[in-house]
Amino acid sequence: MDAPHTEIDALYHGPGWVPRDEFLDDVRRLVAAESWTTEWQYATARTLLTEAADLVVWLDLPFASVTLPRVVRRTVSRRLKREVLWNGNVEPPFHTIFTDREHIVRWAYFTRNKYQARIPAIEATHPDLTVVRLKSPRQVESWLTGPLTNAAR
Repeated sequence: MDAPHTEIDALYHGPGWVPRDEFLDDVRRLVAAESWTTEWQYATARTLLTEAADLVVWLDLPFASVTLPRVVRRTVSRRLKREVLWNGNVEPPFHTIFTDREHIVRWAYFTRNKYQARIPAIEATHPDLTVVRLKSPRQVESWLTGPLTNAAR
């Protein structure tokens, strides 16, 4: 797409995983740019992102065979390496999957079906917004390597 990518988590999370007060101001600056790419997370930002977007790419990948294993692998790797993420944060200890409702693996599990309603709702309210739904790694790869007109809708 030749549009710079900003991880929305980097805008949202301050030190200690505390939400940043400047989050929405940063999102407004992001979407004011000529071109941009980010994730469609955080309810408080979704309207800003949707109103400014030309295209939404919905990665509707199989949860059990693709998404969950990827989330677990990435989380374990980041934790073992003590990889510094946004604003000095690192993945919490593994046991917090059982104690932290916002742990990324739990979040992925409990939010896995939410886009099934959210995306059709924005399609209905924003008919000029192009939504590309990709349902397999093969479709993702094909879309990334081929012209946008080959995208599955």
